Amino acid sequence: MNLDKEEIDPDVEYDVIIIGSGPAGMFAANELSDQNLKVLVVEMGQDIENRQCSMDSVQQCTHCAPCDIMCGVGGAGTYSDGTLNLRPDIGGNLAKLTGDQDSAWKLVDYVDDVFLKYGAPEIIPSYKTQEIEELKRRAASVGAQFIEIKQRHIGSDNTPALISRFKKGLDDKGVSFLLNTKVQDILVENNECRGIVLDNDKIIKSRYTMLAPGRVGGEWVNNIVSKHSISAKYGGIDIGVRVEVPAIIMDPVTNINRDPKFHIQTQRYDDFVRTFCTNEHGFVVKEEYEDFIATNGHSLRKKTSENTNFAFLVHIELTHPIENTTKYARSIAKLATTIGGGKPVLQRMGDLRRGRRSTDGRLARNPVVNTLKDVTPGDISMAMPHRIVMDIIEGLETLNQIIPGVASDSTLLYAPEIKFYAMQVQINQNMESSIKNLYAAGDGTGLSRDIVNAAATGVMAARGILKTEEMV
Repeated sequence: MNLDKEEIDPDVEYDVIIIGSGPAGMFAANELSDQNLKVLVVEMGQDIENRQCSMDSVQQCTHCAPCDIMCGVGGAGTYSDGTLNLRPDIGGNLAKLTGDQDSAWKLVDYVDDVFLKYGAPEIIPSYKTQEIEELKRRAASVGAQFIEIKQRHIGSDNTPALISRFKKGLDDKGVSFLLNTKVQDILVENNECRGIVLDNDKIIKSRYTMLAPGRVGGEWVNNIVSKHSISAKYGGIDIGVRVEVPAIIMDPVTNINRDPKFHIQTQRYDDFVRTFCTNEHGFVVKEEYEDFIATNGHSLRKKTSENTNFAFLVHIELTHPIENTTKYARSIAKLATTIGGGKPVLQRMGDLRRGRRSTDGRLARNPVVNTLKDVTPGDISMAMPHRIVMDIIEGLETLNQIIPGVASDSTLLYAPEIKFYAMQVQINQNMESSIKNLYAAGDGTGLSRDIVNAAATGVMAARGILKTEEMV
């Protein structure tokens, strides 16, 4: 049930308030919905039926605030390619949170079952062992790794319908949603969370509160952590580019695994580089953040392009005295946005190698046609540190030995592609933070990095609340 701000009774105390309605928030609400608890989900974006990117009609970003791609019921994952990576060690480390591998795998299976209940495809393609072994062998021969993953592909065009059914299921179970509403702060008294403060200074009280704002809420979480001295630590950050190549180059690999994961250790700097979020016959899209533009990819089940795209990311860890990886990554993203005039920077691989910017003329002659049109031809090396640029070039040339053609001169590189993991909120075995009755889950709190792991942490946080409830 959707509520209006004016309908909120300040004298009513909710049992649980969940901040964010992405995978973590929705799965937490689902877990709590059968327990006779009064649950409220607060979301800064719109309901799933009302989320509509202006790019679909006007072909350019109109800087909506909040961004319908990044915010709203279902979270940013609603408009990803809808691939579920069914492993506890991809997109996070569930075993570290659960305490053992068996529990982590059971949690992944549980999340998968919920997605199936609301319409995820029944069939996962079965891959030939011989083909997987050959791909692993080719990767190993150049010092890289191919990570085998069981995957389920929903598709960016089908995921909204699945989320709509999921939301209706929560509505039917009595979960309340307060949409188009920003949470300004949490209400803390004597080191105990007692509710939230909305952007209009209205207070909503609760016995338990869960931080699950998603990746777009990472900076907000950082501010809350700092203001209330919540135990947390800076995690690493992934910075790189969105790579786009003719689909025929990637088909031999994506036919084996739809979203192949390759891990590479560069020789020059010994940095970790990886592929992520491959969109077979897909489209490159923009992500709108508060003060910069980034890129991502979509893969639709009903509409295809002649290209395949994937993220190519360099993992960055910082140590004393500069430990704030989020601020560092945002500074790079802002610089790239400045260089691109408010648009992603697009460069040919050959131009990057030769130290020259790409131009409209060079792109017009390029055999690979960019699927994202709202871009600025430019020079990625003007926006990114030398070390990251060299890691990208070396890493793609290594990947080229596994997938011939992936690092050709005509390959397209969009910048920036950044995966924010926010500050990692320190939690106990029940997912409770250092503030009593304040729980954490999902990407925005640094506890996950993909749909399945975010959903799983939401389940764990809800179960943690229920355990605490049993002891009251």
